[in-house]
Amino acid sequence: QAQQDPHRGSESYRRVLWGVLAINAAIFGVEVVAGLAAGSASLQADALDFLGDAGNYIISLLVVGMALRYRAMAALAKGSTMGLFGLWVIGVTAWHAWQGTVPEAFTMGAVGVAALLANAASFALSWAYREGDSNMRSAWVCTRNDVLGNLAVLLAALGVFGTGTGWPDIAVAAIMAALALQGAWTVIGHSWLELRASHALQPAG
Repeated sequence: QAQQDPHRGSESYRRVLWGVLAINAAIFGVEVVAGLAAGSASLQADALDFLGDAGNYIISLLVVGMALRYRAMAALAKGSTMGLFGLWVIGVTAWHAWQGTVPEAFTMGAVGVAALLANAASFALSWAYREGDSNMRSAWVCTRNDVLGNLAVLLAALGVFGTGTGWPDIAVAAIMAALALQGAWTVIGHSWLELRASHALQPAG
């Protein structure tokens, strides 16, 4: 008999998802404007990460309480999205490196602090669900990567301020791309195992 997820369909998990969705949507709006204004690859990457996460949380809300197969399929879609995000960031990072862009360090730092505080709240909200099914785990991985990304943006801002070059920003954007690809691999692998398990549980005939 398959193990039942104690959080499946719980109203508390739905409330957590709505909370982190609102946080991600708000910070995306702030970071995308600030990233373009400051010429920062890492801020732009972080902004798109927030946008992708918001979409992922919407998917999570739609499949909460559904059968394992559908939750695993949703997680697989989210993992694929994370992978595409990582590849896109690699492209943006290469473009900024080619252009030799020097971002505005103060804007990077100020927005990075605001985003870190927002993600710390999301991190605390989703902590209890980090060991759930692949759908819950994918939301947790997104939040974890966001916190690490925000810390990296702050380090990039310090690096840009100290060196007067854009290379710290480029390096951090590349790290964020690697985090997205690693997270995508984790989520896709876990969701694939659940998909196989759900097929094995289906009656023959």
